[in-house]
Amino acid sequence: MAVTSDQGANMKSPQRPSARGRPRTITRERIADAGIEIGLPNITFVGVAAALGVSHMALYKHVPSLVELKRLVAEEIFSRWQIPQACGKGRGGLKDYLIVFTTSVREFVKAHPGLTPYVIRRLAATQPMLAKIDGHQSHIARAYGISKAQARWLLATIAFHCIAVADTVYSVAGREPVVEADRVAEEAEMEAELVQGMHALIVGALAMLEEDAHPGSSALQIKS
Repeated sequence: MAVTSDQGANMKSPQRPSARGRPRTITRERIADAGIEIGLPNITFVGVAAALGVSHMALYKHVPSLVELKRLVAEEIFSRWQIPQACGKGRGGLKDYLIVFTTSVREFVKAHPGLTPYVIRRLAATQPMLAKIDGHQSHIARAYGISKAQARWLLATIAFHCIAVADTVYSVAGREPVVEADRVAEEAEMEAELVQGMHALIVGALAMLEEDAHPGSSALQIKS
């Protein structure tokens, strides 16, 4: 903006850097960092604004609602997740990969309470999240010589159950009125059962995948 006189310029210029500089501190990355630090279940506009050092009204100019604020944070959490890449080639390595994949999913859920609704419900996921999932499915299909439909069904089935059960295990383990030592022991026990259950699901899903090789007998084609 131009000024009309040298005097006006001298009077106003010292105030301009702070007025223009402050909004620049509100970036998507900083909003996400603040939201992740607070945790999805505890996010509020006031809390995130305070973490950024701005007013909640200033934050509203960048994110229109609390729903969108949580969605932004959830999307960023998901984008930062390093989904394991294929660790072998051919059908023989697929079982080992799925075990690695479920371990990563389980740790991901444990590290980010409140994220489950955004990754387990397709309507809650954002387009970038869906694109990342689709890209991962294509990668696994190519790496292990299966069709895209098979990879979609296999990964979606295993991820769905792993996320749902892991969310239950880690949320329930933190709510019982027991001493910390007992809680840790119980969580470890439930976690071991989760790992065993996922192993059984992987074996069963791969058996279904083999059945898919026989025309007219596949459940995969129906579900994908």
